[in-house]
Amino acid sequence: QVQLVESGGGLVQPGGSLRLSCAASGSTFLISAMGWYRQATGKQRELVATISNGGSTNYADSVKDRFTISRDNARNTVYLQMNSLTPEDTAVYYCNAAARIITTTINYWGQGTQVTVSL
Repeated sequence: QVQLVESGGGLVQPGGSLRLSCAASGSTFLISAMGWYRQATGKQRELVATISNGGSTNYADSVKDRFTISRDNARNTVYLQMNSLTPEDTAVYYCNAAARIITTTINYWGQGTQVTVSL
């Protein structure tokens, strides 16, 4: 089992910045990749960014050049630095950990943290 605890959400004005954190605990040695997803009201959950154990990153086109995902393996923590935020970034942001067990991948999710971009 892997537990994920997110922090860092809140209310920010357009053009502002926020930094999300997600701390993993439990069987963290099983984690092969971590990432952030988001879900806006009335929309499906979508990928924001992922980072592998080796540091390879992947971003949604909508956040490239504005968001940066990083990982502290020693602390089992993943971060999402969000800059130049727009109202379209408003959503609940979920941390994800992909745990590899032999040939099966199990996805673990945090409880979500609200990010609201508004004047």
